[in-house]
Amino acid sequence: MRAAIERRGSGVLMHVSSLPGAFGIGDFGPCAYRFADFLAQAGFTVWQTLPLGPVTPESGNSPYSGCSAFAGDMRYISPEKLTEDALVTEAEIAPYRKSVSGTDYTYALECRGAILRTAWSRFCECPAEYGPLSDAFAAFCARESEWLDDYTLYCALKAKFGGAAWSAWPAEYRMRDADAIGAFLSEEGTRAFMRFASFAQFLFFRQCEALHGYCAAKGIRVAGDLPIYVAYDSADVWARPHYFDLDENGCPRSVAGVPPDYFSETGQRWGNPLYRWDRMEEDGFLWWKSRLRAAFQRFDAVRVDHFRGFCGYWAIPAGDETAVGGTWHGAPGEKLFDALRAELSHDGGALPVIAEDLGVITDDVRVLMRKFGFPGMKVLHFAFEGDVGANAYAPHNYERNCVCYTGTHDNDTSSGWWAGSVSERERQAFARYAGQVGSASEAAREMVRLALASVADLAVAPAQDLLRLGSEARMNVPGQSSGCWEWRMDEEQFAALFARAEEMFGENLQYGRILSH
Repeated sequence: MRAAIERRGSGVLMHVSSLPGAFGIGDFGPCAYRFADFLAQAGFTVWQTLPLGPVTPESGNSPYSGCSAFAGDMRYISPEKLTEDALVTEAEIAPYRKSVSGTDYTYALECRGAILRTAWSRFCECPAEYGPLSDAFAAFCARESEWLDDYTLYCALKAKFGGAAWSAWPAEYRMRDADAIGAFLSEEGTRAFMRFASFAQFLFFRQCEALHGYCAAKGIRVAGDLPIYVAYDSADVWARPHYFDLDENGCPRSVAGVPPDYFSETGQRWGNPLYRWDRMEEDGFLWWKSRLRAAFQRFDAVRVDHFRGFCGYWAIPAGDETAVGGTWHGAPGEKLFDALRAELSHDGGALPVIAEDLGVITDDVRVLMRKFGFPGMKVLHFAFEGDVGANAYAPHNYERNCVCYTGTHDNDTSSGWWAGSVSERERQAFARYAGQVGSASEAAREMVRLALASVADLAVAPAQDLLRLGSEARMNVPGQSSGCWEWRMDEEQFAALFARAEEMFGENLQYGRILSH
């Protein structure tokens, strides 16, 4: 198994939803392939994306609150790529092409639902015409049945109850009564619904794998993102409640978050159900093995969000409105990763994990990262607070085994950071460190240059920073419930990326991030 970082390189953080396209949000279609072309032309070796699981309007379409830890969001299925499999025709998808400013998650789901129903109908009517595709679908369903059967059943029940959270279903379905589930499976249309949902998952992963292969052929590794927790209203919690801290009625007893700190007097109450680590340890962490195995099959490396939670987690009583009343509890991180490495790293090498270690990190987390060789994260936006000389995020304090980001999905863009997100003192400290900076655009340019010039083995910049965009292009504001995850590159900006490819290749070459040319 390959380590998360194999050699000095660079990458771009670009979520698939932010790509241009004609069907509501970005997808695995032509623009994704063009973006891979840009990366190769510019000398980048990593494409980092955000989680690709199914998002919901109830969670503000956050990719970190998906309803499955295994499934993919069918919004990323490319209608254009479906024509290559002769599942639909160009004439059939043409009416759904729409000029959309930004993202439209609702339309993206509606139009793909209609297009996929056409594809599914044709696939079912003439199976002999799709011999290899039909065989691949059958193999996929058999291989992924461990999670796919539960997920499609969950989706079918969701539809039956008008999209309500599983916790609001009648008790017999909420608690997975065998007789009730059996009767539902016997109802007309249930099995067909589940087969269609399985087909959508098959197409998602088929297209994801094809794009991954295209990237690999160009020397680009794809890095995914793994939230440590899952949403309460998810197929995972409904199907395996014994792994979560729930009461006898399936309600959370405690939920995840972080304690009060300098940034928030009441802390952060995320609301995810917490794990019953004792029960997970009893069966050798089978669920985690399945989850990481699936991630490593689909990505070359994964960033694991809130890595600190593998050593200790803040448990908040479920009835509390804030995080103030929470308490710290230990987690078996070392045992977990010992088991994962033994199971998933057949050559004994490091697991391809990037640890999100931002914020207040304790010594036990650092020890865990060192033991397993996991690189941590350094964010340049944090480097100019307080004493820059001693600041761990300042490049002169880096160790090589780390990933330097100009900013993450949770940060403002670098131009926006310079223009208004930071104090004048930080702005001046940055100017002294980077050299004379006279504008927001210059600040973004210098942020990218500092990341590439650092000793960090991997330097990553969001696409917004390569384009030197302002706060209007920010992806997420932590704690803000609406208006996030909506930035999308337009065709003009996409063309501007390619116009910078030669310049970026030169910088990657200058700072030793291209092995050969």
